[in-house]
Amino acid sequence: MKTRVLNPEIALEKELAGQIYNALQGDVVKFILKNAKDTTDDDYWRSRMEGHCMKADKDLLGNFYSLCHDVKKRLGFDEPVDFYVTGDSTINAFSIAAEDGDHPHIVNVNSELFNLMGEEELKFVIGHELGHLINQDTALRRLVSFIYPSQATQIPIALQYKIHLHDNLAELVADRYGYMACGNLEACVRAFFKMASGLDLEKIQVSIEDLLKDNSKHLDYFLKGGGISHYDHPVNPIRVQAINLFANAKDQKELDAGMNELIQILLKVGNNPIDEHMSVFIATAGIITASVDEEVTQEEYEHIIRALSGSNIFPKVFLEDISKADVDKLFENSVNAILQINPGLKPNLLEYMISVVLADKNISEKEVNFIYSMGQELGLSVKEISILFANMIQGNFTPSLAAIS
Repeated sequence: MKTRVLNPEIALEKELAGQIYNALQGDVVKFILKNAKDTTDDDYWRSRMEGHCMKADKDLLGNFYSLCHDVKKRLGFDEPVDFYVTGDSTINAFSIAAEDGDHPHIVNVNSELFNLMGEEELKFVIGHELGHLINQDTALRRLVSFIYPSQATQIPIALQYKIHLHDNLAELVADRYGYMACGNLEACVRAFFKMASGLDLEKIQVSIEDLLKDNSKHLDYFLKGGGISHYDHPVNPIRVQAINLFANAKDQKELDAGMNELIQILLKVGNNPIDEHMSVFIATAGIITASVDEEVTQEEYEHIIRALSGSNIFPKVFLEDISKADVDKLFENSVNAILQINPGLKPNLLEYMISVVLADKNISEKEVNFIYSMGQELGLSVKEISILFANMIQGNFTPSLAAIS
């Protein structure tokens, strides 16, 4: 097995995990839950696994037990783990981190994987699940699930995007641990395709060269903007290429450069050709409109950030980058591009600029003149502008308490 010197961690994944955890007040919530619960997730999962699954030990499933502990040793993970097999025809495995030191962690493999995977491929799967434990992904998932129970509350869109990106990157980190567990790129790639197709690739005589060639074709579709990774796991073309990079990159610099191209796919939150132009418009129109009265207020700034959150995972960074460029030129180009795609969006563009004016609960004469000027440049009549402005005031304006106190 080739000795690995590259770091299995991904810096952006760590950054996002910290941001999400801190935003959700992780330390505080964990303390409160620890003192509020009569039972823990450990109790639930232990009961489920002990009652409905087969636990691997030296005397029962001895070969699988040895394989799992060999993987643990290779990864240098010395915390206790119980390994289980569940009778399930779905091609899946999962890990559950213990909440405290009183119980071992849990790794489960569904029985169908034994029918499909060879020994090296199983090592990749087990290494992947142990990678989640090493990377401490479960604590973050528990926090998000507690604060936002399924279908009960709506996660803010900006936070949704960051959680989605984090989950995708955490899977790529776990894949790296899977590779480190077996040291066999071919086994890793075969495992991906077996899980995707449910087919025994050896039986149908598909070579690793054919698999990588096919993967490059599908990856090219995503690299050229043809799709989005919608799920909490990255699409297989990204995962295969990412593990290929990790196995073959000469150094960390080469690995990071290759990964950056793949991460750009994961950063996409929309697949409409107008989306990129609209993001630039929101940023530039926001900056220009908020600056009309020569004072960009905190309320206006936050309004622009909220608007950008619908199309950007890192809206503050995007706005900062735009502000350092030629804002007027970018604004003009974005408006022209948007209206070329959809001329009917003229009122919507002006409505956004009006919303920025209303954000600080103060409408100055300069701002009114600016809105009418911009509306006319967009080709709207004075009456059309007035109706839009009136409707926005009626539906969105709240006077400041300072003005009436």
